[in-house]
Amino acid sequence: MADFFNTYGFLIVSMLLGAILGLSLYLPLMAGQLSLASPGFYALGGYIAAILSTQVFKVPAGRLFPIPLVLLEMLIAGVFSGLLGIAVGIPALRLRGIYLAIATIAFVEILRILALNLEITGGAVGIFGIPQPFQTAIEYLWIAAPLLVLSTAFVYRLENIRVGRAFIAIREDELAADAMGINPTYFKVLAFTLGAILAGLVGALSAHFLNTWNARQGTFDASIIYLTFVLIGGSRIYLGPVLGGMVFTALPEVLRAVADIPGLPFWLAQFLRDGRLIIFGLLIVFGTIFFPQGLVTPELMKQWRKGKG
Repeated sequence: MADFFNTYGFLIVSMLLGAILGLSLYLPLMAGQLSLASPGFYALGGYIAAILSTQVFKVPAGRLFPIPLVLLEMLIAGVFSGLLGIAVGIPALRLRGIYLAIATIAFVEILRILALNLEITGGAVGIFGIPQPFQTAIEYLWIAAPLLVLSTAFVYRLENIRVGRAFIAIREDELAADAMGINPTYFKVLAFTLGAILAGLVGALSAHFLNTWNARQGTFDASIIYLTFVLIGGSRIYLGPVLGGMVFTALPEVLRAVADIPGLPFWLAQFLRDGRLIIFGLLIVFGTIFFPQGLVTPELMKQWRKGKG
């Protein structure tokens, strides 16, 4: 068992972090907003943790970074991401559909260009040698697992209270929701901000987990990957992005393992190793055609509960 965790510890933790990132994109989708801004807030959270841990909360060489300081960095990253989410969300959420998606992609690109040109972020090289709070990758489960549980429980609870029902009402018919006294602007900005906070928290933890942070962490490519988590996993219930985030985070490793099977044509093996974004794009196209609500749907969950009962 120890060998298994040593071998796959990095992948296991990455799957949990991917699930939380799926939830960060799912939150604005609950209010009908196709936002692709999560990679930007994820990158922001990572930069905050990287800068604080290497320039402010310095620890002597050879010592583990204190876990309370990691949690403090996550809190600071969440607050900054939330404030930026409000600042970006108020003007951007006047847009809808593909126009909002384009605006949020532009936001991600603006943050990426800033990161490439600012001295404090390390420019194109990024920030290296981010101190580690744990000796092995699998030990990050002590933070990643509770964060996933709390995030999932929060979104589950959110779906079943007045705020979540307001999100869903806006998603189904914004004009009707407005006529019923629901303020669409307020709730759309709230959903966007909650997603930003969650992405910032994950980014702060990921900076320590990856040991390095640069502008490649927040790109348009990442937006497509996170969108795949939600659209294929399920865009109508909280378990969808959790499952999608785990499965599609592991998918590249699975594809690499398949590519190493002896006897495969060279071109196919190369495509499986390097064609991740193409495969994800095809999954989005065919998934939205054949599974418009994703693999995990509210109806499927109702049937499962009935069968279990």
